Amino acid sequence: MYCYDFHVVMQEVPGEISLCFTISGCPLRCDGCHSPFLWKEGSGSKISEKAYGDILHRYFGFATCVVFMGGEWHPEELVFYLKFAKEQGYKTCLYTGLDKVNQKILDHLTYIKTGAWMAELGGLSSKTTNQKFIEVKTNRVLNHLFSPH
Repeated sequence: MYCYDFHVVMQEVPGEISLCFTISGCPLRCDGCHSPFLWKEGSGSKISEKAYGDILHRYFGFATCVVFMGGEWHPEELVFYLKFAKEQGYKTCLYTGLDKVNQKILDHLTYIKTGAWMAELGGLSSKTTNQKFIEVKTNRVLNHLFSPH
C-alpha cells in the first residue's frame, strides 16, 4: 500500500484531530475527482510499519483519529494498519467512494464515509449528497455534523 501524502487534518472527522493518509491506486476514477493523481498505483511511498508507528507515536495525545483516504483495494494491509491504530488508542476512519466495504475492514472502523463523488449532488455538507458519514458502531449517519447550520 502506497501513501501519496500524510497530513494532520481537522475537518474530515468532526470533533477529531486526525492523522490522514492518502492512499494511491484508486480504481474508482470518479468523474470530477479532485485527486486524479491518486489513480496511479505506486505513487508516493510504501507505508512501512516503522514509519506508521513513528507517526502515531509522535502525535499521540494530540491527534485522536487515523483516517485513510482510500486503501480498501488493499484490504489485508488496511486492516493491519487500522488494528494497529486502535491498539494505540486512536479512533479510525475510512473515506471511500464505494457504498459498502468488506466486513473485515468495517470491523476495525469507528467511522466511514461512503459514496462516490458526484459534483451535481455535492459533498457531505450538501442536503442532496449521495455520500454518507457513518458512525460504524451505531450505524448512525452523521452528515449533519458537516452542515454549516
